Amino acid sequence: MNRNTAVAFTGENLVELREPPVPEPAAGEVLIRTRRTLISTGTELTCLGRRFEPGSHWDQWVKYPFFPGYSNAGVVVKTGAGVTAFKPGDRVASRAAHQRFVVAPEDALVRIPDAVSDDEAVWFGIACIVQNGVRRARHELGDAVVVIGLGLLGQLAVQFPRLLGAREIIAIDTAPRRLEFARAHGATLALEKSAADARADVLAATGGRLADVVYDVTGHPAVLPHTFPLTRTLGKIVLLGDAGNPTQQHLTGELISRGLGIIGAHDNNPPKIATDADWWTRNHMADLFMTYLAQRRMRVADLVTHRFAPAQAAEAYRRLVEDRSTAMGVVFDWDAV
Repeated sequence: MNRNTAVAFTGENLVELREPPVPEPAAGEVLIRTRRTLISTGTELTCLGRRFEPGSHWDQWVKYPFFPGYSNAGVVVKTGAGVTAFKPGDRVASRAAHQRFVVAPEDALVRIPDAVSDDEAVWFGIACIVQNGVRRARHELGDAVVVIGLGLLGQLAVQFPRLLGAREIIAIDTAPRRLEFARAHGATLALEKSAADARADVLAATGGRLADVVYDVTGHPAVLPHTFPLTRTLGKIVLLGDAGNPTQQHLTGELISRGLGIIGAHDNNPPKIATDADWWTRNHMADLFMTYLAQRRMRVADLVTHRFAPAQAAEAYRRLVEDRSTAMGVVFDWDAV
C-alpha cells in the first residue's frame, strides 16, 4: 500500500498520471482504496479544456495541477482517531477524486448497500446534484417536464421526476444514443432536435399547455432563451447545466410578460447540517439514491458505456473531447491498477 496513483490535469487539454504519497487519515477521517470512479463528462471536460471565461467561478477553481473527479466508490482500509461509523472493509462512496488511495471525512461518507454495485454507487455524486435541482423545482403530481441535454445529469433528470409522478417527460437532444437511454429510463417523448425547434412538439404533447418545468442541463449559454417558449405561463426553468460563459446567457421579454421563474441549482446549495425545516443534506440525498438503486426504482448500471484502466486516462479524455455523443457513463476501474 505504499504506491498511489492519481489522474491530473497539468495544463489545458493535458492529462497525466501522478504518484502522490498514500495519505494518512487524520482524526475523524478514513483511508479508502478506490474501486471505481465516474468521469463527470460535462464538468471535467470544461475544466480540462478551460471552456470558461476569465473571472468566472470556474476560473477561480481550476488551477494546475488540477485533480478531477468527485464520484468515488471504494473500500475503507484504515480509520483515523475517533472514527466510529466505519471500519476497514466497509464499502463507501465519497466525493474524492480519481485516485487509488484517498482520505475523506467520516461525516462525508455514504455507505454502499450490499444490493448496490460499485458501478451503480459511483453515480451518487451526479445523483445528488440532480436531486438538488429537482427539489428546487418543487414539482407537483402530474407535471409536464422537459429535459434539454441528456448527458449524465440529464439522464437522472428524466428519472427523478418520473418517481415524483410526472405526467409527461419530454427529452430533447441531438444525439440519438442519448435519446435511446432516456426512452429506456422513463421519457415519454424523445425529440432528436434542438430546443429551438421543439415548441410545436411540446405543445402537442402537453395539449397546448407547454411544460410546467423545463430543465436546461446543457451548460451551453445559447440554450437559455430557447427554454422560454417551451414553458407554460408561470412555469419554471431550472438551470442544472453550469455554463462556463454565463455572461453569454440572455433573457427575452417572455420572462416578464409570462411570469416565468428561473431557478439556479448548484451542488453547494444543500444545507451542511440537517434541520426539521431543511432536512435534505448531500448525505441524506445520497442515502435516498442508494435506496432507490437497491429497490430497483432507479437504474444506472446500464448507462455505463465505457470502462478504462487509470493508465488509459489520457486516451479516455481524448476520446471524450473528440466525441462524447455516444458515451454516457465512463468509469475508471481502479481494480486494474
